[in-house]
Amino acid sequence: MMAWLELAILIAMPFMVVLVVILWRKTPRRLRVKRYQGDWKQLQIFCKDQTTWPKALADADKLLDQVLKRRKYSGKSMGERLVSAQRKLSDNESIWKAHNLTNKVTDNPSLKIRETVVKSSLIAYRQALRDLGALNDK
Repeated sequence: MMAWLELAILIAMPFMVVLVVILWRKTPRRLRVKRYQGDWKQLQIFCKDQTTWPKALADADKLLDQVLKRRKYSGKSMGERLVSAQRKLSDNESIWKAHNLTNKVTDNPSLKIRETVVKSSLIAYRQALRDLGALNDK
């Protein structure tokens, strides 16, 4: 009787370990809000000068991608991760516009962009970071 119980435990144990590992990998990690708030304040410095607006957009895009990865949204690219997170984002259209603008500016650094477009893009990034829990409303 005891041998059957031991055998059952030996057979079940590897499956339990695999299950725990799978669940652990799928669980979103807790975010360090203070770190992301500090990173957000740092990139805001680049908003002061028109020549550094592309850097502000690129940093905001990278910050959002870090949060998407940390939150375990699936996808090989940021675009795929944005699709995975779209139900969590309150203004999905604006974040896509901001991401596409960032890609255009990155590909063509001499591209002229208006201040209002940069501001609306950064507002979209900030809202997405809030939606994902990386920034507080403070």
